[in-house]
Amino acid sequence: MKKSIQIAGAFVSLVVGAGFASGQEIMQYFTSFGLMSVFGCIVATIIFTMLGMTLAQIGSDLQTTSHKEGIHFIGGRFFGPVLDQLISFVLFGIAVVMLAGAGSTFNQMYSVDASVGSLFMAILVVITLLLNAESIIKMLAALMPYLLGIIFILLIYSLFTMEYSVSELNVIAKSQPSASPHWFSSAVIYVSYNIAAGAAMLIVMGGTATNRKVARRGGALGGIILGLLILLINVALFAKMDIVAGVEMPTLELAKQIHPTVGIIMSFVLLAMIYSTAVGTLYILAVRIVKQDRFAFKVVINLLCIVGFAISLVGFTTLISKLYVIMGYLGIVLILFIMISALFKSSGRKVT
Repeated sequence: MKKSIQIAGAFVSLVVGAGFASGQEIMQYFTSFGLMSVFGCIVATIIFTMLGMTLAQIGSDLQTTSHKEGIHFIGGRFFGPVLDQLISFVLFGIAVVMLAGAGSTFNQMYSVDASVGSLFMAILVVITLLLNAESIIKMLAALMPYLLGIIFILLIYSLFTMEYSVSELNVIAKSQPSASPHWFSSAVIYVSYNIAAGAAMLIVMGGTATNRKVARRGGALGGIILGLLILLINVALFAKMDIVAGVEMPTLELAKQIHPTVGIIMSFVLLAMIYSTAVGTLYILAVRIVKQDRFAFKVVINLLCIVGFAISLVGFTTLISKLYVIMGYLGIVLILFIMISALFKSSGRKVT
């Protein structure tokens, strides 16, 4: 059971980044559909659970030590490298959104120009990766459950201070911009870009379990936990639509409404999540391009952060609504290959 919990924890940590915790992702992909968003949450939970089980099982069956083994198994000799490039694009896209999220946090909380906040985070990420400060990354990873605990305490609090009727809140929610025209497609897209980013780690984590049932259980547990977290944030945002409507960082706004000090604490929580997610995704991407012990690694890190910072100037909300949708459609391609590989595996055949 301990191994299953470890796999579930890794799965959840992959998805719960700054966009998730800020509430902006949940707002665009779920809450903006009003009461129907609950069905979107259910759909997302089911897909997360199925894919989590499948990816962890693939890792366990192959006893993977590298994500490439699993990705090449899923895509075969021809499509494997293509899927690997797709994942690289998604990782970079998430890093860009994190830099934009830092800008929005600084702007909303401290009235600092968003570009300044994004630049500050980009420089901090570069310094961390060049110094190989693994202890900092591990510390933030250890703090993540406690940081999430703070966020959900604030969200639960909002449920007990709801001032508008459900019908009124439903109207306000539906007036918010959505990432997709329909709640079902929106839920699928949300899952797909998250799976595209997290497939590599899930496969590797699955490889640490010699028992495929243990791996499957871990993937399923992670999917269920994610679904519950999505539902909780969605309901909390819906209950406070009169406050969070049109805001780039909804949960930060909720915290400010409770007390300015709580808002400051929340801003540090979000920045910590942004930092850890940006460092993690850019590190994985950089080591895919060049070995860490080479001088070229430092060059790649700087180039990725410079380009990422430039793109982040587009804006946090815009990037989530546009870039994440593109990443989501690309992720659907990966999901199809995962399903096909699972069918082949169950029938004793291998993808070639």
